[in-house]
Amino acid sequence: MFVITLLIKLTSKGPALYWSDRVGRNNVILKMPKFRTMRIDTPDVATHLLDNPDKYLTPVGPFLRKFSLDELPQLWSVLKGDMSFVGPRPALYNQDDLIELRAKKGVHMLVPGITGWAQINGRDELLIPVKVKFDEYYLRNRSFLFDLRILWLTFVKVIKREGVAH
Repeated sequence: MFVITLLIKLTSKGPALYWSDRVGRNNVILKMPKFRTMRIDTPDVATHLLDNPDKYLTPVGPFLRKFSLDELPQLWSVLKGDMSFVGPRPALYNQDDLIELRAKKGVHMLVPGITGWAQINGRDELLIPVKVKFDEYYLRNRSFLFDLRILWLTFVKVIKREGVAH
């Protein structure tokens, strides 16, 4: 993590960590740390909503995202109890459609995770209603063994670099 911090600081202006306002359990806002992969002048919206997201990436951003290394600081959120290893990915505070649909399905009651069932079944490529169906499936079927399966499949997806849009 020290090397990643150093690479970010040497190749772009701004802090190495980005604290993203996310929606946690019971729709409470939490500050989720990530290694910064975007320039500091990037609009505060989901990456897929940017016209040309690649133009906002820092020099090391594509590499960090490709291998999900930008997610490592979220281990702090797990230690704090704001997140778990497995659960629905925390929505951005302004993703009202995702937040509303998750609340209707009861998914908002879960502790968000670094990875989840939706992430290994499409990750950035999923439409919001499909993502929520996967989140709801996880809610109804969660277990220790299911979590282990999700962790293993996440590892495989990261190694193969599957499902990462930007």
